Amino acid sequence: MSSSTSTPYADRIKSVLEHEMEPVHLAIFNDSHKHAHHKPMAGNTNPETHFRLEIVSNYFEGKRLPMRHRAVYALFQKEMAEEGGIHAMQLKTLTPKEWEERKARE
Repeated sequence: MSSSTSTPYADRIKSVLEHEMEPVHLAIFNDSHKHAHHKPMAGNTNPETHFRLEIVSNYFEGKRLPMRHRAVYALFQKEMAEEGGIHAMQLKTLTPKEWEERKARE
């Protein structure tokens, strides 16, 4: 993936999710440094391989967790299939109501 930014995958994730799912809250964490020593990452110089995403969107209303995750992964099939591309995404997918309920318990 070519880009003039130092975070092309994070930028793409943000852009795509904002366009496709219109989140009311979106947090993108690049956890690649935590996984750089893993054997599958040997020789990979991409600093953007592992992401943790928190997505709060009405898009998830009425969808069970597996469907939510499949929908997000489907948006990034190309980036996850690229040699040296995104290796993993850890997802937290919530509706606005679920998010408010979690915040109230904290």
